[in-house]
Amino acid sequence: MKKIMIYIAALLFVLAYGTGSAAQREVKKNMDPTNEKTRIATVAGGCFWCVESDLEKLPGVLKVVSGYTGGTGANPTYEDYGKKGHVEAVQVFYDPAKITYEKILDAFFRHIDPTDAGGQFGDRGPYYRSVIFYHDEEQKRLAEKSREELGKSGRFDKPIVTEILKFTKFYEAEEYHQDYNKKNPLRYSYYRQGSGRDTFLEKVWKPESCPLPPPAGKAPRKPEEPNQRKKLTPLQYEVTQKEGTEPAFQNEYWDNKKEGIYVDVSSGEPLFSSLDKYDSGTGWPSFTRPLEPGNIVKKEDRSLFMSRTEVRSRSGDSHLGHVFPDGPAPTGLRYCMNSAAMRFIPKEDLEKEGYGRYRKLFEPKRP
Repeated sequence: MKKIMIYIAALLFVLAYGTGSAAQREVKKNMDPTNEKTRIATVAGGCFWCVESDLEKLPGVLKVVSGYTGGTGANPTYEDYGKKGHVEAVQVFYDPAKITYEKILDAFFRHIDPTDAGGQFGDRGPYYRSVIFYHDEEQKRLAEKSREELGKSGRFDKPIVTEILKFTKFYEAEEYHQDYNKKNPLRYSYYRQGSGRDTFLEKVWKPESCPLPPPAGKAPRKPEEPNQRKKLTPLQYEVTQKEGTEPAFQNEYWDNKKEGIYVDVSSGEPLFSSLDKYDSGTGWPSFTRPLEPGNIVKKEDRSLFMSRTEVRSRSGDSHLGHVFPDGPAPTGLRYCMNSAAMRFIPKEDLEKEGYGRYRKLFEPKRP
């Protein structure tokens, strides 16, 4: 009888006060139920393919899942989520010991147009609007602070309209939407460029572009000056460190037709892909777009009595070449690079060289 009374008393206590403090219960809502060391951020910034691709590159982010949230209709699908009031969104699972919620918000704002209430870039409608869904009061406070600071920064000449709403329930999108940029790299690239997203971001955040750390794998960094002279050939040193230019039609990669990627010769950060390479007729390797836009920095170059846009690598700070607005579709750009500034890695060597994540780019597409 005594044991029964103790059990009833304990049960009444739990019903009245819960299993912990209100603050503790609030924090638990923002945890991955399968791992209490993992936190969750939920944001919407237009096409979830793009937001997922951008945020998954952040160090400390464990995974990003595309889905639907914010509406009232249950079990939304890609065909009806808009009708049920949902937006395309992503959930970011991250390690708070390696990256903060504030840094995730900063990266999020740098990859959307927070002044557009009618959608994002080429995607129009309320289901493409930008929203931060907070999981607890602390996330709400930080989201409001981040939005306020962005508004005061003077970066935009229009008001910041990104909404901040309480999180309710998240529905994972269909499997074919997950990691879309990896499953369908060419389609994704065409879509992203055609949407106008990257053009807008480069314009707004120039010259720092949309800074993101290099993807997981190698950790590129600018080598020390003495090591540079030892590691690089005289031509490589002249081009990358002294802004030199190699001879046209007399360089290693101008006519290279093999499949693979091009990395910074000094730091190793991924720069361009053979999938975006084309014959410009100039005698230098030319590309329509970078493989990793976050690894590229553009600067105004007024040397030689003309105005051009110089292209440098972010971590290595190597001079790579210039970009011109006379390229082919779909970007209309010509990234005219120096072979001496890059190292080519054939697709069959990507795994052993530490760039295995790019191997899927060159795999045959399933019918």
